[in-house]
Amino acid sequence: MNQLLESAKSRSIRFLKEIQTRHVGHTPAGREGLKEFDEPMPPKGTDPENVLQILDEVGTPATMGIAGPRFFGFVIGGSLPITLAANWLAGAWDQNSGLYEITPTTAYLEEVSLKWLNEIFGFPPSTRGAFVTGATVANFTALAAARHAVLKKTGWDVEADGLFGAPPIDVIIGAEAHPTLTKSLGLLGLGRTRLIKAPVDNQGRMRMDAFPKVKEPAIVCLQAGNVNTGAVDPLAELIARAHKAGAWVHVDGAFGLWATAAPSHKYLVEGITHADSWATDAHKWLNVPYDSGLAFVRDPNALQAAMAITAEYLPSKSPFRNPSDFTPELSRRGRGVEIWAALKYLGKDGLAEMIERTCRHARRFSEGLNDAGFTILNDVVLNQVLVSFGSADVTSRIIQEIQTDGTCWCGGTVWQGHTAMRISVSSWATTEDDVEKSLEAMIRIARPHRTT
Repeated sequence: MNQLLESAKSRSIRFLKEIQTRHVGHTPAGREGLKEFDEPMPPKGTDPENVLQILDEVGTPATMGIAGPRFFGFVIGGSLPITLAANWLAGAWDQNSGLYEITPTTAYLEEVSLKWLNEIFGFPPSTRGAFVTGATVANFTALAAARHAVLKKTGWDVEADGLFGAPPIDVIIGAEAHPTLTKSLGLLGLGRTRLIKAPVDNQGRMRMDAFPKVKEPAIVCLQAGNVNTGAVDPLAELIARAHKAGAWVHVDGAFGLWATAAPSHKYLVEGITHADSWATDAHKWLNVPYDSGLAFVRDPNALQAAMAITAEYLPSKSPFRNPSDFTPELSRRGRGVEIWAALKYLGKDGLAEMIERTCRHARRFSEGLNDAGFTILNDVVLNQVLVSFGSADVTSRIIQEIQTDGTCWCGGTVWQGHTAMRISVSSWATTEDDVEKSLEAMIRIARPHRTT
């Protein structure tokens, strides 16, 4: 075992070193090589070092450079070295982190991390949370608590009786809500197409003047961090209006919630702490390994009512919080270990600096591309930049050429009728030199197309 783990360590370190300078995307040759994995099931076992060698030599060339400093394709952070190291240790522990009496270390680290996160985000100390896979399940978890609470007010026990015959719930979302939110609502039986979609402005924010009338029982879903523009709904005003009408307010803050930790950007999410539940990702701006999402609910009883589990064989009686009473899963890895490690390593100041630094990089991308004569489509308020290089065809072609060049990797989007390249800056590893090198490549590739 020692030899095998040492081999894995050396291969991982080499990968992380090479990712600094290699082609950011995966190459056609790398994808073609994956066919080597497709073989009949071996009748006999394979030497473990050989298994690891095949994984590395065949799999590594087809990896995307997400862990590197010049991947800007999605809102994805890299992994802070301390969080990767903590992930390795937690993997060795192999704790099924559902019950305190069975896995006290990982359960306790979750509790400490939640306390710290409540402080960072400004949530009431009584706020409970769930460590889940990502924003999809975080939204699902928080909205399950919302469903419980709004139906309980009508006298309906949704966990016991389901939705058959239950009072219908009005659900209001923004016209540019992230698809993971609508997926979560669909999974909860609240539908995907019956939702009430509120109109948005030219940055993707819900419009106060066009906000629909709220009728109980109701759930209003707001957004902190539009996936294209980074824009934030007018939270304080909308939360107050929704609460006045008796609605539960949920905020999808997959990355925008972390603006609360950055003094220079906190104003963007003013009023966010008055909501009833929140969802975010740790594998975005906190830069922990995939996968890591977080759900928070102001009313701990609502979350526990929606998620609690009991069985005769489970030692669920405990003086301490059982994570499985707050998450959809019973069996789950100890995600709180990496989150605790990140927060312990960074501290409040380090976390704020990391978020503000990536936002500063986004502004530099915007300024550099604008100065080169290209059109920036959004107000760059956080870490998202949308740039148009001209027509839809030209923009798409330039995006493809930038990806092929490999200096950096950016994706495309269509937003409010505009085809654009989307630059998302989320990684701790991105330096000013990485930004300048990427800008040079973007402008070098795009400039010749201006004459066509």
